[in-house]
Amino acid sequence: MHNRWAMKMEQYTRFSDEDRRLLDNLVSLKQVQFGAREDVLREGDRTDHCHLIVAGLACRYKILPNGDRQIMAFLVPGDLCDAEVFILAEMDHTIGTLTPTTVAMIPGAVIEDLLTKPVGLAKALWWGTLTDLGVLRERIIDHGRRDARERIAHLLYELLIRYRMVGLARDDSFDFPMTQIDLADATGLTPVHVNRVLQQMREEQLILLRNKTLKVVAPERLKDIAGFSANYLHLNRAHDTDDGLNRRTGDLV
Repeated sequence: MHNRWAMKMEQYTRFSDEDRRLLDNLVSLKQVQFGAREDVLREGDRTDHCHLIVAGLACRYKILPNGDRQIMAFLVPGDLCDAEVFILAEMDHTIGTLTPTTVAMIPGAVIEDLLTKPVGLAKALWWGTLTDLGVLRERIIDHGRRDARERIAHLLYELLIRYRMVGLARDDSFDFPMTQIDLADATGLTPVHVNRVLQQMREEQLILLRNKTLKVVAPERLKDIAGFSANYLHLNRAHDTDDGLNRRTGDLV
């Protein structure tokens, strides 16, 4: 099985064989299976392990006092959910699955040890935290300045790049098990409005959505609609396009 975590972090730096073996061991040490729509960690929980998405799809979310859900980010394979767990007294949001999901449990003390060492692994872990914050900032911009069409276009193009980074996008297609309610909770729109925008994008031949797979038919047009800039993903290796991604611009090549 591919180590999607290592693949993601190698967007920042190349690892030695020893580093890769260490990451492989951490991922395989303990894995837990969750069903669809289950909570991995709830707000207020305390844990001494970090949680890594190995397979499936999860999200960060909060439940408001009126019962509404706000999704802050989708978590794809290779995403570490809580790298700062050794600092936090308790979780300030919930991690929930959207599909059956495999989660690797990595001792928080191990992550803390890696983060305090001035080596490539530590820098790559900090890079991962920076990209998480970048994604969150883009969601803030969504709610503050982007219209509905731009929000959804930006989210879809971002997901295409993130799936491509970990080797899970082929021919500009990737798994798309999210419901219109999930997308509404992530974009601050109503499910009806999400449906309308997706239908318009299909009619314009921007995307094709079939059997829980989304194909971006016209990546450049979708990127233009979104006003997408890849700088918040900090894809440092600008000249490495082995996986079909220009890391400076976020273009698919």
